[in-house]
Amino acid sequence: MPVTGPDFISFQVRDLDASQAFYERYLGLVRSPAGPPHAVVFDTKPIAFALRDVVQGADLATVPQPGLGIAAWFHAEGVQEIHDALVSDGHRIVSAPIDGPFGRTFTFADPDGYHVTLHDRA
Repeated sequence: MPVTGPDFISFQVRDLDASQAFYERYLGLVRSPAGPPHAVVFDTKPIAFALRDVVQGADLATVPQPGLGIAAWFHAEGVQEIHDALVSDGHRIVSAPIDGPFGRTFTFADPDGYHVTLHDRA
């Protein structure tokens, strides 16, 4: 039986509460009632997105960029407004907003350094 595609994505984070607050504040994500105590699962569709405590043996401080080589793209409405809020609060923008085949698009670094791209064309 073939794999049908991604079904769940999670980022390991140093401070679960701080990362949860970041994603709720800037991206408007809402926590799902599902999930284990060491993780925050958000109510995202069609693929679940979560933050989790760092697994034993992993040290995010020793890597130049967590998730290097993986592209995490999220669809959003109000991409420019999200960008402006991040900039206003001093968060790092990795690539400035552009208009391209995926609509208004930009990439930011989250509190742990993961690069996340937002775009507004579904």
